[in-house]
Amino acid sequence: MSPAEGRKIERRSSRQVQIGAVAVGGGAQVSVQSMTKTDTRDVAATAVQIEALTRAGAEIIRLAVPDAEAARALFAIRDATDAPLVADIHFDHQLALTALEAGIDALRINPGNIGSADKVRRLAEAAGAKNAPLRIGVNAGSLEKDLLAKYGRPTPEAMVRSALGQLRLLDEVGFDQVKVSLKASDVPLTIAAYRLMAQESDVPLHLGVTEAGPPLTSAVKSALGIGALLLEGIGDTIRVSVTGDPVVEVALGYAILRAAGVRRRGVDLVSCPTCGRCRQDLAPLAARVESLVADMTAPLTVAVMGCEVNGPGEARAADVGLAAAKAGGVLFRQGRIIKRDVPAERLLDELMAEVRSLGQDGKPAEG
Repeated sequence: MSPAEGRKIERRSSRQVQIGAVAVGGGAQVSVQSMTKTDTRDVAATAVQIEALTRAGAEIIRLAVPDAEAARALFAIRDATDAPLVADIHFDHQLALTALEAGIDALRINPGNIGSADKVRRLAEAAGAKNAPLRIGVNAGSLEKDLLAKYGRPTPEAMVRSALGQLRLLDEVGFDQVKVSLKASDVPLTIAAYRLMAQESDVPLHLGVTEAGPPLTSAVKSALGIGALLLEGIGDTIRVSVTGDPVVEVALGYAILRAAGVRRRGVDLVSCPTCGRCRQDLAPLAARVESLVADMTAPLTVAVMGCEVNGPGEARAADVGLAAAKAGGVLFRQGRIIKRDVPAERLLDELMAEVRSLGQDGKPAEG
């Protein structure tokens, strides 16, 4: 039984903003974001990485803009891609103004370092003229000094006060095309901040656990933090933060959405942990299947099971799967055995043939 079948998630109602061709909030599907790791001043390398992220399924891509040279490079980067792009701005609001001139679809600003209220208002006016939303990116590690003095440390209340303060400034100039993130590397702090913000405003929420670490550590922290909130109906777009290849961020993002029952894209691989009944070395087989289906976008569930006890039975919800035996195995679709006594050396090929025979909608092909 999938999470979606087990309990229907009632999503929090939020206003909607448009980032390029992607709608965020207002009932739109939860989108997956990533961020380039290249030097934005290197236009060619950045364009290549944007293309790789787009192929992997990233729907919104953020770029760091640390200085004027990087801001000027956005003109050429914009010309090189149609992907929805967000400029990440710290300290210097003039860089944000240049990014808007370059045709960037949205801006991310940090209220802890972007500067005075007047600068925020100027940004809002310029963004409004370009129909470019702003993301108020609150980070526990860079809260405003007055909030740290009041609360003593980063707390959920301090983070939400930071976001609400920026929203009030934007409301003063009639700007409501805003989404908010409230990130910390501490998972419970992150969850508590988002829960509180969800009660305080209908602004769309960008979910993430910041500085989450290398892939394995990030996967655990992000699944706990992002996943817990998604299961509560909180969250309109997500970014998994990984130290390393940003394409991994996209894969993890979709894996979290699938596990939460929020969105199905790509293959959900189900495999048993094995036990004394297993008569084959299942781990290499499961790893090989995982590699072969990694680039597939069809919303399929594929099972690799160690015996017939937990094969067609326990994995009956799988679109297609195999159950290994001593000399080979069986293939099944949705709990029904379709091939018996498949030799071990043919098991992988036979499984992948069945996977490829499924339609792009994730259902068995006709006939």
